Amino acid sequence: MKAVLSKETGGPETLVVEEIDDPTPGKGQVLIKVAACAINFPDTLIIRDMYQFKPPRPFAPGGEISGTIEALGDGVEGFAVGDKVICGVGNGGLQEKLAVDAARLFKVPEGIDLVQASALLMTYGTTIHGLKDRGDIKEGETVLVLGAAGGVGLSAVELAKAYGCRVVAAVSTEEKGETARKAGADEVVIYPRAPFDKDTSKQLANDFKAAVGEGGADIVYDIVGGDYSEPALRSIAWEGRFLVIGFPAGIAKMPLNLTLLKSCDIRGVFWGAFTAREPEKNKAHIAELFDLWKAGKISPLVSETYPIERAHEAIAKLENRGAIGKLVVTMD
Repeated sequence: MKAVLSKETGGPETLVVEEIDDPTPGKGQVLIKVAACAINFPDTLIIRDMYQFKPPRPFAPGGEISGTIEALGDGVEGFAVGDKVICGVGNGGLQEKLAVDAARLFKVPEGIDLVQASALLMTYGTTIHGLKDRGDIKEGETVLVLGAAGGVGLSAVELAKAYGCRVVAAVSTEEKGETARKAGADEVVIYPRAPFDKDTSKQLANDFKAAVGEGGADIVYDIVGGDYSEPALRSIAWEGRFLVIGFPAGIAKMPLNLTLLKSCDIRGVFWGAFTAREPEKNKAHIAELFDLWKAGKISPLVSETYPIERAHEAIAKLENRGAIGKLVVTMD
């Protein structure tokens, strides 16, 4: 079978496609014929040894997949050959077949496309945990989403709207703004490229304040970090919740006096750790996501697909912040 392998530390250009042996499912595992692997920000880090998990080389990047069960290992219950599933795997997704623990699988309901389904788990899973468990989201609140046209950002726009909130989408281009509007955003802020000087930072804070309104943003959903975080924090509401999702623009240095002045919270959102600590709650979240999908409230946007031979291009495009929605590598 074909696999995209990281054999040396480096960027997407270091990845190679090679033939390797098919895996065999062990006890409690299933063998999945991979249909699609969605690309996420951790894929850009793990190949550079910059992620918190460093698998031994050679390894295939790719943290979330969809596919069809081909074989069952000993002791597997609740699944059958032919079942369509999605799964978070950490790494290993960019190969044509994969043996994974059955406990990590979620069945895909009938009528949902496997390529689109590959884009659900990490993005929407992160966001439903972020908004509900960490953000205590309530109907009628205002939510400011930074990086609102990427996979995680669009999931935040859609889910916040599904929960009855007003959404302000912050993006870097008008094209991305239009994508956020189509996903349901009520207002759009176009921000400049960092780094910011003091005047630019102040102007962006004013732009955020004008867009969220006099009461401020009850929730700030920060996927970007860097110079963008402080202006967003300055637009937060009294007792607002600032959710830290990721920092492709760098780790922000936040002025903590603002948390006192606004009586607000800065809260981390670590979905991966949450799934390990509270698997049953995560399962309930994923079931809710499929219900929202079937109800037409959410629909993961796959903007581009790539064959396995061009997987490195998808990772490079995401790394360069050129992606709108999700980029997905397909195996057929």
